[in-house]
Amino acid sequence: MSYADPLLSMRHVGVTRGKATVLENVSLSLSPGTLTAVIGPNGSGKTTLLRAAMRMIPSSGEIDWQGLSLSRYRRNELAQVVAYLPQGANWLGGQSVMQTLRSGRSVHGRAFGFESALDLRVVLDVARQLKLEELLDRPMEKLSGGQQQRVLVGRALAQQPRALLLDEPATFLDLKFQIEVYSMLQRLCVEGGIGVLMASHDLNLTAEFAHHIVLLRDGKVVAQGEPSQVIRAPILESVFGVKMTEFRDGRGRYVVAPVMS
Repeated sequence: MSYADPLLSMRHVGVTRGKATVLENVSLSLSPGTLTAVIGPNGSGKTTLLRAAMRMIPSSGEIDWQGLSLSRYRRNELAQVVAYLPQGANWLGGQSVMQTLRSGRSVHGRAFGFESALDLRVVLDVARQLKLEELLDRPMEKLSGGQQQRVLVGRALAQQPRALLLDEPATFLDLKFQIEVYSMLQRLCVEGGIGVLMASHDLNLTAEFAHHIVLLRDGKVVAQGEPSQVIRAPILESVFGVKMTEFRDGRGRYVVAPVMS
């Protein structure tokens, strides 16, 4: 597999729950070194899309990881290709940062507390990469929200995946920590070559940090492409049902805001 080949390909994917269609005919791909954000109103299918990509729910269509059908992967094999961080992910009570990071190595078949020298090197490298070295002995409960989210992303990275799937990774964080998390994810893509597929609700932060955006409404793809192609007032108005205005920032990027009547 070359660096340019997609990590994830989803073709005509659908998900139904009872008689309700939650995703319909969704196609997208995720490449190494790319941060792809999935946006849309609540109930548009963002979380469902991520869960389908992880085989956590039944789906129709075709889903491939590294050119191999999702159905061909055993659970531990898939966990070594992609790590999933759901919204509201947590840790075991009383764990330190080091213990939380070490738990990410369990997908490689070793029980917690029986790690190899390689496991330790991977964990320490993740801690260095995410600037967590000075926090390793600190209890998770003593960290700020932004630091906790960094550790949870680090736990996922300790799996040594080629891709990260994250569901609203900056939810409940204040603006400073949201920017910290988004910036970290973009850096992992650009410097580490990891592919990130992320559900997000913040339109302007998404436009600032994502390389590619997929916009959903009622389980269908309304638009996808570079932020400048998707984060546009006419497109977003039709999806969110809110009158919007747009303008360019100092770097020429589009920024949108609701129009207050």
